[in-house]
Amino acid sequence: MTDSTTPVWLVVGLGNPGPSYAGHRHNIGYLVVDELATRMGSSFRAHKSGRADVVEGRLGAPGSDVPRVVLMKARCYMNELGGPVKQLASFYKVPPERIVAIHDELDIPFDTMRVKLGGGDNGHNGLRSMRSSLGTGDFHRVRVGIGRPPGRQDVADFVLSNYSSAEQKILPFQVDTAADAVETLVAEGLERTQQKFNS
Repeated sequence: MTDSTTPVWLVVGLGNPGPSYAGHRHNIGYLVVDELATRMGSSFRAHKSGRADVVEGRLGAPGSDVPRVVLMKARCYMNELGGPVKQLASFYKVPPERIVAIHDELDIPFDTMRVKLGGGDNGHNGLRSMRSSLGTGDFHRVRVGIGRPPGRQDVADFVLSNYSSAEQKILPFQVDTAADAVETLVAEGLERTQQKFNS
């Protein structure tokens, strides 16, 4: 990534590392950056910081002004995410407004999503850690809906559980749509993305 004429975006998939968490609702961010990596034709590799796996490349149809993107999966748990994000943002010289966090969102129904810039953390440990380390909440969020837990199920148990079998049939389409939203965001900006994807 030596060409410095186009700005770099840092796209952070929020999740917890390791196979025991892989299918959890809380790990939707990992699923989306995996899809983006596939579209870029690359695999995640360890970053030299040792704290994250990254894919570097361009996102979108080939062309001169295709955005340069670093996809990131931290190697730590969600509540410690901010440190590695800040480290990579500094390494790639990415300001907060070109950081995209992809995360699960309880307050949005499953199979819907919204994109926004800035905001609070709404009890989400990954967002809280990012805001704390970056010193601002003014980064983009791709908020992938998981809905509220049924009945009296504890929220923490719900987010750290697997999707239902009915949801698993729809999940690939949801991941695909979220990946499309990230592509649109880095290529065409927030307003266009919100018009197209905010359901």
